Amino acid sequence: MTGSVVIAGLGPGSDALVTPEVRAALDAATDIIGYIPYVRRVAPRAGLTRHESDNRVEIDRARHALTLAAGGARVVVVSSGDPGVFAMASAVFEAVEHGERAWRELDVRVLPGITAMLAAAARVGAPLGHDFCAINLSDNLKPWALIEKRLRLAVEADFAMAFYNPRSASRPEGFVRALDVLRETCAPDRVMIFARAVCTPDEQITVRPLAEADPGMADMRTLVLVGSSATRLIPRKGAPFVYTPRSVPA
Repeated sequence: MTGSVVIAGLGPGSDALVTPEVRAALDAATDIIGYIPYVRRVAPRAGLTRHESDNRVEIDRARHALTLAAGGARVVVVSSGDPGVFAMASAVFEAVEHGERAWRELDVRVLPGITAMLAAAARVGAPLGHDFCAINLSDNLKPWALIEKRLRLAVEADFAMAFYNPRSASRPEGFVRALDVLRETCAPDRVMIFARAVCTPDEQITVRPLAEADPGMADMRTLVLVGSSATRLIPRKGAPFVYTPRSVPA
C-alpha cells in the first residue's frame, strides 16, 4: 500500500473558502494531523482518524505524518490559511530533509489555501495592491532583533505590510515594540487595518491611522495590515475603502 502526505490550507476560517482540491484531499484521507482547532474544522467520519496536537510541536507533528504515510496511510496535514505561509509546509520538508531517507520517496504535495492576509485585504478593498511583505511578529522561533531589523527595512523600502501573530498573551510587548518602530519611521496618518477572526462569525475589522493604533487592538487571532506611504483611504458611509495604487510616480 502506498501512502501519501498532503499539506493543505484550510483558508482563513469560512468553509466557503476551502478550495475544492483541499476538500477532495480531506475526503480521501485516512488521517488528519494538525493543531487542535484546525483538526476540529474537519468533521469526523468513518475511516478517518484525527490527530490533534499543540501548536509548538510542528516538527514532531511532521514526523508523525511522514511515519504514518510510510506505513501506507493517506495523511493530510492541515494548516489555517495557506500551508506555506508561516505554517506546516516548511516543517514537513524540514522533517523530510533530516529524517528517514525513505521519506524522500513519499508522495508529498502542498495544496494552497487563501491566507488571512489576502482575506483581510479583500474585506477593505486592495491595501496590498502594490508591493508588499509579510512579517511574523512572534519571537518564538527567531529573535526580536531580527524582527525589528526586517520591520525597519520594510518601512525603508515603503512596502505595505502584513503582520502575523502580532500579540500573544505571554509576549504582549512585541506588538508594542512594533508600533514604536512604526511611529519612529512613518507618518501618523499611515493606514492600519486590524482584522480579527476574519471570515468567521467573530470577525471584526477596524481601520485606524497609525496615530490612533493601540496594542490592545491586536491579539493572536488578528491579522494587521499596514499601508505603504501611497496607500489611500476613501471615506464613505460605513467602513472606508482602502487601496494602494498599482502605479508609483517616477
